[in-house]
Amino acid sequence: MLAAERRNSILEKIQEEKKVIVGELSREYEVSEETIRRDLERLEEEGHIVKSYGGAVLNETGVIELPHNVRRRVNPAAKQKIAELVCNEIEENDHVFLDASTTSVYISKAIKQKEHLTIITNSIENLLELSLVTGWDIISTGGQLKAGTMSLYGWKTAETLGAYHADKVFMSCKGISKDRGITDGNDETAGIKQAMIASAAKVYLAVDHSKFDRMAFSQICGFNKIDTVITDQEPEPVWKEFFSSNGIGLIYPES
Repeated sequence: MLAAERRNSILEKIQEEKKVIVGELSREYEVSEETIRRDLERLEEEGHIVKSYGGAVLNETGVIELPHNVRRRVNPAAKQKIAELVCNEIEENDHVFLDASTTSVYISKAIKQKEHLTIITNSIENLLELSLVTGWDIISTGGQLKAGTMSLYGWKTAETLGAYHADKVFMSCKGISKDRGITDGNDETAGIKQAMIASAAKVYLAVDHSKFDRMAFSQICGFNKIDTVITDQEPEPVWKEFFSSNGIGLIYPES
């Protein structure tokens, strides 16, 4: 395994388990503890983790996006459940914004059986996923390709979003907090989602259970901008009451 592949694998493990131990990683990857320490130092320099005694923890408030190939393999079952629920919310002839989250890629896969849709997205992977679908209008926002993210950002992206009006936007985030609202890793990502919200009639937050009670660096919006939350499992009663009291719809798989 190449060093870059090993570091990506370590990142995936930290995303899932929130912490790692040097000795355990050394045995798993069959390299020296010193090699693992160098890997962790590199990941810390890139802003993904925070080193701790004997290991490292995930940098929950980091402004650096994890590589797309790492993010897409985190909580796949949860993202699939969310995508299936989103599919029920999309109707023929809808005009839909899809953000560049890995959850939206699962949504793109799930909605292909729909008859006719207009999809506007800044996600390269969404464009590729939907490239063979016929009878749809697929619109790229354009903009600057952000390395490692499979997504487009910048003033051109925001300008394009502002030129359209969508029936619905489906977006994800890094954290939702009752105190701080909807948050993401950096201002650039948050700004594109703000542009989508401003140009959509209905805003859906598609977020898995691990994002509840978490807070990232940049605020996307308050809960007053969210119409419906779609998640992969029943939230705790305190969250259900919070959504209800704020007039926010809630969709999750029924047991």
